[in-house]
Formats: sequence, C-alpha cells, structure tokens
Amino acid sequence: MEMLFGEYNNTLDDKGRIQFPAKLRSVLQQESLVVTQGLDRCLMIFSIDEWTSLNKKIVDSASLFNDQKRLVMRRFIAPAQKLDFDKSGRLSIPQTLRDYAGLKGECTILGINKYMELWDSEKYRAYLEKTEDSFLKAAETMGDILM
Repeated sequence: MEMLFGEYNNTLDDKGRIQFPAKLRSVLQQESLVVTQGLDRCLMIFSIDEWTSLNKKIVDSASLFNDQKRLVMRRFIAPAQKLDFDKSGRLSIPQTLRDYAGLKGECTILGINKYMELWDSEKYRAYLEKTEDSFLKAAETMGDILM
C-alpha cells in the first residue's frame, strides 16, 4: 500500500456519515476500514491489513495479568469496528465512536503514512495550538534527518 498523507476537511452529516476523501480511497483500494478510539481524543482509521497486523502485535505482546496492557486492549482494540463504504464513498461512524472523539459537523481527516486520524475540526485546531511549543521541541530532536 502507498503512503497515506494529506489533510482533508469534510462534514459529518446528521446520520453520522462522512464523505471519505477520494485520494485516500484510491490509495486504500478497499471496501472496508477499521475505526477505533485513538490517542488525543481522535479516531484512528486503519486498512484491514494494517489493523490485522497491529492487532496481532498488541495481542501477542499483551498479558491478562498486566494492568497497562489490559487497559490498551480495552481502550484501543475493544472499541474497534469494521466499517464499509457506502455507494457514495461515505463511512457511517457509530455513535459511541463519535461521542468519544466529540465529532459533530466539520471534521478533519489526516493521512499519516499507514493510518488515518479523524478529528472534530475545532478540537483539532485547539490541539494544534496547545501543542505548538511541544511540536517545535520535538522537531528540533529530529533535525539531523532533515538535512
């Protein structure tokens, strides 16, 4: 699969459906995706193959007797849902996932190499503002790979 990248803004309709960007759909070339709770109160979206690989790695490294690993499985794997594109190229985001990410109205979809994120656009702008200083510091630590 090619890399997923780009920032796209689309509206979540009253039924919880969002038009998925054609550029991302053409890279994915799949009829279904897996959507789950992500970090920072967004949703993470994976191709079926990418989800299967990641899920296996998490489950294989997890122990039922380790509190932190159980927490990751409960918060990341358990809420995951396989969603199919409709004939118009929309995904219908389940209410529980919409509630988790606070999705309403205008949304932002980010392509991030092997996965995507779905944010409420207002929450995403607030996140960018809040993390600006941290981003600059993080970017400085990666300076040697840019030049």
